[in-house]
Amino acid sequence: MKEIKAIIQPHMLSKVMEALRALPHFPGVTVSDCQGQGRGHGAGGHFVPTEESIFFSKRVKLEVFCDDAICDELVRLIQRTAHTGSHGDGVVMVVDLARIVRIRTGEEQSEAT
Repeated sequence: MKEIKAIIQPHMLSKVMEALRALPHFPGVTVSDCQGQGRGHGAGGHFVPTEESIFFSKRVKLEVFCDDAICDELVRLIQRTAHTGSHGDGVVMVVDLARIVRIRTGEEQSEAT
């Protein structure tokens, strides 16, 4: 089992969700608003953070739990549909999961997603 976390630009959310929902094996998704600072250097190419100058960009975080077999396909789909070619397009991360249990039914692993 894998967890895919993707941080994307907010205006790309509907495009990514449309592509995910089109999959016959769409496993579901959790969406959260978030904000952060990327690795860019800001205006003028030099950024020195201070308490007054820290600027966070608004982003959306997607979290998807899935079987190993479809993980690569989901990562490619998210990367392709969230891509604009601009700085700040975001990142996709994959984490191994030891166990998933559905609270309502007690189902585990792939049956729980």
